[in-house]
Parts: sequence; C-alpha cells; structure tokens
Amino acid sequence: MKKIKFTKIIENYNLKNYIPEIDTDKIYINTPEVNRPALQLAGFFDHFDKERVQILGNVEYAFIDSMERQNRLWVYEKLMSSGIPCLILCRGHEADDDLIEAGRKYNVPVLMTEWTTSRFDAELTRWLNVQLAPCITIHGVLVDVYGEGVLIMGESGIGKSEAALELIKRGHRLVTDDVVEIRKVSDETLIGASPEITKHFIELRGIGIIDVKALFGVESILDTANIDMVIKLEEWDRSREYDRLGIEDNYTEFLGNKVVCYSIPIRPGRNVAVIVESASVNHRQKKMGYNAAKELYKRVTDNLMKQNDEEE
Repeated sequence: MKKIKFTKIIENYNLKNYIPEIDTDKIYINTPEVNRPALQLAGFFDHFDKERVQILGNVEYAFIDSMERQNRLWVYEKLMSSGIPCLILCRGHEADDDLIEAGRKYNVPVLMTEWTTSRFDAELTRWLNVQLAPCITIHGVLVDVYGEGVLIMGESGIGKSEAALELIKRGHRLVTDDVVEIRKVSDETLIGASPEITKHFIELRGIGIIDVKALFGVESILDTANIDMVIKLEEWDRSREYDRLGIEDNYTEFLGNKVVCYSIPIRPGRNVAVIVESASVNHRQKKMGYNAAKELYKRVTDNLMKQNDEEE
C-alpha cells in the first residue's frame, strides 16, 4: 500500500505545528479521504475512520468550546488515544493548552490552517488522491498540446524528443522527457508527471541535455498533465496496412484505464510536430461530438444513395 510522510502535508499547506518536537517523518498517511470527527466529540467511537487525517471546523470547534472543561478533557483523551495520525484545526482556530497537552501525551501532531474547512477538506483530498494514486513509470515524452495531454511513445532514437522540442517552439508545453510517471487518480483520469531529477530537461542525441525552462521560459513547461491520448511513433513498414480513415478509435491501457492511441509511421520528410498538433485538435473535436471520418463516410454514403436514386 502506498503511503506518504505527514511532513509533506505540513510543508505543502504551510500548517502551523503546535507540537514541533513530534517527528512527523515517522507518521504516514495511506488513505486519501479526510474525516471531520462529529459523533466522536459526543463520545461515539464505533465505526470511526481513525486512520484518516482529522480536521476540525467551525461547528466542531464551537461544540467543543461549549463543553465543561472536564468533558472537554475526556473528549481530548478519547480522541487522541484512538490512534489518529493528526488533528488539524481550520479557519485559524487556535488549539488550547489541554488539546496540545493531549496531543503531546499520545504523540499526535496538532496543527492549524487559515483555510476554510470545506475548501481545505476538498483540496487536501484532491492532493492526497494524486499522491497516493497507483503509479507506474514508462519510457516516453509527455507534452501539453492545445490543452490535450499527449504521450509520445516509440523506440529509442525514433525522434520523440525532437518532436517535443518542435512542439515547444510552436508554443506548446513540455511535461516530461524520457521518463513519465503515470498516476491513476480515478477510473477515468491518468495524470503524467516528471521525476524531480529530470524535470524540465530534454536529451537530444548529438547535442546533449538542454534545459527547456532556461531556454524557452516558464511558459514552455508544465508540472503535470492529464494523459488524453497516446501517439506511438514507429518505423514505416511498407508491408503493413495503416488506418487511413480513423472511423474507429484504437486504445492502449495503463493501470486499467483505456486511452485513445494512434500509431504514426515515421519516414523522412514527415513533420511529426504538425501531425501531433492535428491529432490533438481532431481528438478535441471528437470529444465535442464531431468526427471528421464519420462525416466523410456519411457524405460518401449519401452521394451513393443519391446516384442510385437518379439511375432508377
């Protein structure tokens, strides 16, 4: 099961830590869901999702604040001893001394954020879904072309990086070259990113490594992108029949998710960047309900029916 250190959450959201002596590198989060303890504050701990990040908002804070100190101490004791990984107070609510002491006693970090509760809940859940998503690493190039995430694959040396460089010069954005980390964040969405060590770099045979961000500016790079389509570059094979209409889509699969895939034969003189641009626009048109191949097929069919009618 994938897990992340709680320290990453603290750093990512700049949380105020009331008990910094607790080593948050030893606390791991392995579920993307977030929990707001409600019935637990009234003493009901059956069916409690204690492994989740726990957050308190206005309602929970007001309920705790209305308690007698003796009852509040009992709730703190039960909550902190239940095995929760952490407790985060939203909307800038300060933790009282009793809560901090209970956290220190049971080694549970108590933190605070200025974010509103609903916004923090939604954003943290989204972020955890990405961080904890199933992940694989493949060889390829990922670029954002007209808002479509295009994964370019093919054998080493076939021209993937060169095609990406041409696309960057034409105003599109690089996500990663050579190594693509693919995360499944839902049954419909795959997100691609670059390993930290190779981020923003492209390898060009005969030239070496170039820094895309330094050469073309920050507008030429992107940290992550959805993988909307795959383009496989392959050597031209005269004996093979290539799809010339594209009426039916072909698919490839990553982590159980299907992605539209196009096989592009490469031979001298073919401008791969222009082909990728055209494929991206065509893919967007299909998502909007227009299929050029089906439209051509309809015109041909209508014309044949018209000719048959005239002959009769």
